[in-house]
Amino acid sequence: MLNPVALFLYLQPIMFELNAAEFRKVLIKASFISFLIYLVFFIFGDLLFTKVFQINFESFRIFGGIVLFSFAYFYIVKGQKAMLKMKESLDDLANEIALPFMVGAGTISLAILMKEQLDYTWGIITLVLSMVICFFVVMGLKFFRDKLKNDKFRIAFDKNMEIAVRLNGFFVGAIGINMINTGIRNMYF
Repeated sequence: MLNPVALFLYLQPIMFELNAAEFRKVLIKASFISFLIYLVFFIFGDLLFTKVFQINFESFRIFGGIVLFSFAYFYIVKGQKAMLKMKESLDDLANEIALPFMVGAGTISLAILMKEQLDYTWGIITLVLSMVICFFVVMGLKFFRDKLKNDKFRIAFDKNMEIAVRLNGFFVGAIGINMINTGIRNMYF
């Protein structure tokens, strides 16, 4: 559901500015916020779109694809300069991480599709496991980077992460275009 390696890349700029305890606290809050959003969409499915907001789910998918493509473009062109920046409040930072870095059109779509595939128990278990695994992978990568003793290794790690951010932009952009394509196809054909 989530890509914890990409999330690690996106969160790197704030990792440098927060100590381990602050970062862990922010990531836990962001994970909890994300879980609640996924849970709402898992429970209600596309009823929120069709009945509450009265929009076609495919419109959401198309717009989400445009947003993903826009993010991808900035990651490719600007690299880490396009990343998340520190806020004054850690609570605001948790909200900014949750939306759009952990929750977006793609993951909301998956939560809605999970409703069609899984019963409530397995769906909730899947959501919880997804969030826990994502949290531990991000924290594990942070721990690995923090434990690099040699400055040369740390610099090499950071430079490779810059390359990975730009490379990930190509994949995110392709996913965005695919979402646009799928939305248009499902809406009109």
